[in-house]
Amino acid sequence: MAERGVHDMGGEAGGPVDNHEHVPTLSERRVDALMQLMRANPRSYWVVDEMRRTIESLTPGHYNAAGYYEKWAYALRGLLIEKGVVTEAEIDAKLAEVKSRVAEQSEKC
Repeated sequence: MAERGVHDMGGEAGGPVDNHEHVPTLSERRVDALMQLMRANPRSYWVVDEMRRTIESLTPGHYNAAGYYEKWAYALRGLLIEKGVVTEAEIDAKLAEVKSRVAEQSEKC
C-alpha cells in the first residue's frame, strides 16, 4: 500500500471547517493573478495538475503551516524553477533586494 501524502486526510479528524466569508488580502489577490497569468495562453507554463502535484509534494511542515495562498506561492516558485523560467538564485536575489528596500523604508518611518 502506498504511503499517504501530506494532503490525504481521509479517515483522520480534520477539526472544524471555517466556512466564513473570506475577503482576499492584496497579497492573496496578487498570488491568484500571477497563477492565472502563468497558466494562460500564450505562456501556459503549467496545468492545474502540475500545480496540485507541486503543492502535494511540500514537506509536511510547509504544507501544514502554510495557508491556502501560501501553498499556491510555493507551487508558483517551484514550477517556475522546474520549468526553467527563473532560477532559484534569481528568486533569492530578488527577495534579498525587496527585503533590503523594505528595511530601508521602515528605517525612514
